[in-house]
Amino acid sequence: MKAVLSLILCLAFSCTLLCQSKYTISGYVEDLESGEKLITANVFDHRSGQGVVTNTYGFFSLTLSSDSIELTASYIGYQSQTIVLDLKANQSLNFRLDPSVALEVVEVTAGQYERIEESSRMSRIEVPVEQIKRIPALLGEVDVLKSLQLLPGVQSGGEGQTGLYIRGGSPDQNLILLDGVPIYNASHLLGIFSVFNADAIRNVTLTKGGFPARYGGRLSSVLEINMKEGNLEEFHGEGSIGIITSKLTLEAPIVKGKTSFLVSGRRTYADLIFRPIIRASMKDDGREDFDIKLHFYDLNAKVQHKFNDKHRLFASAYLGADVFGNEITDNYDRVSGGIDWGNLISSLRWNYQITPKLFANSTLTYSKYNIDILAAVDNLNPLEPESFRAKYFSGIEDIAAKIDIDYFPQPRHYVRMGLSATAHKYSPGALSFKSEVDHEIGLDTLVGSQTTYSTEYAAYVEDDMQFGVLKINAGLHASAFKVGDRWYSSIQPRLSLRYLLRNDLSLKASFSTMTQYINLLSSESFSLPTDLWVPSTARILPQRAWQAAIGMARTLNDKFEVSLEAYYKKMQNVLSYKEGAYFLFGVDNDWQDKVTQGNGEAYGLEFFLQKKKGRTTGWLGYTLSWNWRQFDEINSGARYPFRYDRRHDISLVVNHDISKRVKLSAAWVYGTGNAVTLNTFTYPSDLFGTSYYEIEAGGNKNSFRMTDYHRLDLSVAFHKQKRWGERTWTIGVYNAYYHRNPYFMTLSNLPIIDGDGNYAGSKLVLEEISILPIIPSVSYGFKF
Repeated sequence: MKAVLSLILCLAFSCTLLCQSKYTISGYVEDLESGEKLITANVFDHRSGQGVVTNTYGFFSLTLSSDSIELTASYIGYQSQTIVLDLKANQSLNFRLDPSVALEVVEVTAGQYERIEESSRMSRIEVPVEQIKRIPALLGEVDVLKSLQLLPGVQSGGEGQTGLYIRGGSPDQNLILLDGVPIYNASHLLGIFSVFNADAIRNVTLTKGGFPARYGGRLSSVLEINMKEGNLEEFHGEGSIGIITSKLTLEAPIVKGKTSFLVSGRRTYADLIFRPIIRASMKDDGREDFDIKLHFYDLNAKVQHKFNDKHRLFASAYLGADVFGNEITDNYDRVSGGIDWGNLISSLRWNYQITPKLFANSTLTYSKYNIDILAAVDNLNPLEPESFRAKYFSGIEDIAAKIDIDYFPQPRHYVRMGLSATAHKYSPGALSFKSEVDHEIGLDTLVGSQTTYSTEYAAYVEDDMQFGVLKINAGLHASAFKVGDRWYSSIQPRLSLRYLLRNDLSLKASFSTMTQYINLLSSESFSLPTDLWVPSTARILPQRAWQAAIGMARTLNDKFEVSLEAYYKKMQNVLSYKEGAYFLFGVDNDWQDKVTQGNGEAYGLEFFLQKKKGRTTGWLGYTLSWNWRQFDEINSGARYPFRYDRRHDISLVVNHDISKRVKLSAAWVYGTGNAVTLNTFTYPSDLFGTSYYEIEAGGNKNSFRMTDYHRLDLSVAFHKQKRWGERTWTIGVYNAYYHRNPYFMTLSNLPIIDGDGNYAGSKLVLEEISILPIIPSVSYGFKF
């Protein structure tokens, strides 16, 4: 009997040891000074060796055995915070990290940061906003998209352009999100500047492949840009005055610790400078009045309210537009015209912690992009009043709702799931005419493509899990699309693997499939605001792609991150205009008659070396790539290089702090010349049977190359602390050694003159046109 009792007690004691209670510690990691949530901050328990990374909203959840724990929260550029406690029940804990720490004195220990070789993700790069602000910029205007063009696998659309061509894709294949809301036109001034004001941005993340299941709707990339939330503790502001723009950002608590706001604005002032000059010259020519509109602006606003530690509400909005127009008035007529385009987006987001392991975010969003081209003529004779107006308009409008749920069952599993629905409204180009004679309407009509509606649905589930040295991110993204009576659907598997060879070296692989239901009709030559967003239809199939990648990642001396990736991407049903087709106004027939669908193929190798800490930071990137297109109705059905097929692409970015007051920055880029099509012969054609003109033809599509592109940009910033805050003078030079980079090419027929000065025939001459020489800049920045 005693032996049996002893055995029962022994088994009970063993069971107690094996089945120790586990509890969850959860909360947020925040900036001490502003209360901003820190995304992808690391929370690590030194005693168990377990750790997690905060989600998109700064929330973490870590389940550990009941015991004494030593938790450290860390984030690059912040002083780490360590807390020791006895975990005997579920607990809520918020870390508040001090940003006032010099990067070069941060001591990095094991587990303090999720290093590049530890993550299951690949083809993903986070670029700190402070680093973006230091990169030399055209006219001194800090630009998020131009900074991303310096990364491997990312190319620009041309000299000074903000377009992103990522791993063989086109701009419409990039999902650009501002606070989770799609931006359909991300550029100002015909692509020279982007719509993102860096002073209002909290973080920037670019995913080029290995897409997690939570992303969908585009083929080539996901660019996540999150706005600052607004300072919960005290009033702050920053801004700058430059050659072409000025901007100001203000943030402050409404109710300290609970409610805050942020408002940020930016505007160019070229019109304010040139209007009086042009008016004076027009008067000298006998004109009585002249008015010009030539500017763009951005306005960001955000409000957050903290009900308690479990419930938070956020409302954000962005409004931006380009305004180009003029009006000329004399004694007889008033002639006016212009082109305006812009974005309006807004979101309402509710974060709520359901349990210590379950976190949810519900979002309502609205997005609108529109373009208007106006022309008007008015006869000012009161005896014979007459007017004519023409307006071209196009755009896309979205209303969406989604819910995302994060579940943290244990440190080695991170589950995400969600649902979304989006209602799209397309206005793919229409032209209205209206005329009046003697105050009576003579013409009032609307021609062109009709408004179209569609609805897009999506659901996903993904799990980030670890089994010893193997880490896996596996998921499934399902989507459906309804346009008219037509339904499309897609099941898209996603998989990323990481195998840790040793503590500082890992092998990675990924596979993902993507489906895209909406398309952008644009010219290969350059992007214009008249480019049209259109849906998949019964005739136009959704674009589809799959991408596979393998690579390695390593951290060197706890200072350098290095990665090497090889990728292959296959695209189906990509769109292009048919040869000879155009869409200036789109009034003569259906846009579907002007496009064709075909296949795309891209593959290459990317190398990336980055240093994030210390007095000297920056990166070196190299891309070796091939990019092809094939359409049955283009180039006689033969495969040809995509216009932005660049064999070699190199970027080098270096930032160095000479002292706390003087900081230098440099960026050098090199790229193989763009592929272009050049006609090789001309032939006469009968025009309406009355006259003749020559048609240029011949030559395989994109079979010629422009001259290779390279450029060096430099800047130096002088900082000084003042009683009211900090001021910064920044002096920069774009294209410092004045390389004449080609913007486009022309083929001219020039006469040949013999030694006697007589005409001896003609010859074709190819000329490359450069538009951006050495451009100096200076700006004054301030913080308070």
